[in-house]
Amino acid sequence: MYGKKLANKFKLLSLIVVFSGYCFAGIKPAQADDKGILSDPGKISGLVMSDFYWVAQNHRSELEDENGFWFRRIYLTYDKKLQDNLDARIRFELNSPGDFETETKLDPFVKDAYLKYTSGLHSVYFGISSTPTWDLVEHHWGYRSVEKTPLDLQKFGASRDFGLALKGYFDADKMFGYHFMVGNGASNKSETNEDKKIHLALSAAPAEGVILQVLGDYESADNNKDKYTLQGFAGYKADWGRLGLLYAHQVREQGTGVDDLELDLASAYIVGNFSENLAGYLRVDRMFDPNPKGEDISYIPFASDAKSTFVLAGLDYEAFKNVHLMPNVEMVFYDAVGGAEDPDNDVIPRFTLFYKF
Repeated sequence: MYGKKLANKFKLLSLIVVFSGYCFAGIKPAQADDKGILSDPGKISGLVMSDFYWVAQNHRSELEDENGFWFRRIYLTYDKKLQDNLDARIRFELNSPGDFETETKLDPFVKDAYLKYTSGLHSVYFGISSTPTWDLVEHHWGYRSVEKTPLDLQKFGASRDFGLALKGYFDADKMFGYHFMVGNGASNKSETNEDKKIHLALSAAPAEGVILQVLGDYESADNNKDKYTLQGFAGYKADWGRLGLLYAHQVREQGTGVDDLELDLASAYIVGNFSENLAGYLRVDRMFDPNPKGEDISYIPFASDAKSTFVLAGLDYEAFKNVHLMPNVEMVFYDAVGGAEDPDNDVIPRFTLFYKF
C-alpha cells in the first residue's frame, strides 16, 4: 500500500513538473512598474442570488408548504493587478443553509484566494480557485444564478480547491484548451490528510459556436475509498441562444471487500433569447442511480433511495442593466428501486432576483 501511494505521488510530481515547464517556457522577468499598476486601487465587485420559494410538493411531507425568502449566494470580490502579468483575487461568499431546518446568520467565508501568473496563452493559479470539473460547463450554462451545474448539484465534487492550477490553450487560434489542477481535495476547507485530488480537462472548438470537453479527475482517500470521475460535454452557442449536453460517470470506492458505488448522470439544456432583455431556459438532468448524498443537497434535497429526473424551467427578464427577474420552477420526479414505492415528486416554484455590481 505504501509503495502504491509513493508511486502515485511520484506520478503527480512528474505531471506538475511537465505542465509547469510547458507553461513557464519563455517567461520574462517582471518589469518595473511604469504604468501606475501598483497605485491602482483594484476593483471591487459582487453579486446576489436570492429567491422567494414555495415547496408546493415534496417527497418529505414535513417540507410541503414551506415558503420564504433566502439568499442562496452573495459574493464580494476584490481583484488587483500586481504586475502586467500577475493578478490577485480574494472573494468572500455568504449563503443561507438551505436545509429548511437551520436558523443561523449569514457568515462569510473565503471562496477564492489566488495569485494568477499569465504568460502568453497560459496561466498559472496558486491558491483557492475554480476546479476544472465544471468551470467551462458553468460558464456555458450561464444560469448559476438559478441553479448549479449537474455535477455540482449532485455533489460529485467541489467547485473550488486549494492547490496549483494550469489553464490555457495549446494553439494561437485557441481551438484546443486545457485546465489541469492538483489540490488538497478538501474544497476551500483546511487540509487534514496526505491525500490529493487531480483534475484534467481538455477542450476543443472545432467550429464556430461549438465547444467540446472531456474531463477526468481522481481523488485519493484513506481506507481504499478513492473516487474517479469521467465527464463529456458538448455545447453550441449562436445568436438565438445555446444548448448543452453532458454525461458523467463516477466511481466511489467503498473500501476493501465492498462493491464500488457507481453513479451515472446525464443532462441537457436549452436557452433561447426571445429579445434583447428576455430569455427562457429549460434543463433536464437524469440520475440513473440513487444518490446517497441526495438529502444533503441545499435548497432542493433529493430522495437518496430513488433514481431521479430533475426539470428546471423559467424566464429571465433583465429589468435594469445587471438586474434580472427570473420566475422559475424546479421539479424532481422519482423512480424507486428494488420494488419500493416511488417517493412523492418535488415541485418548488420560485421567483429569483439576481443582480451584480
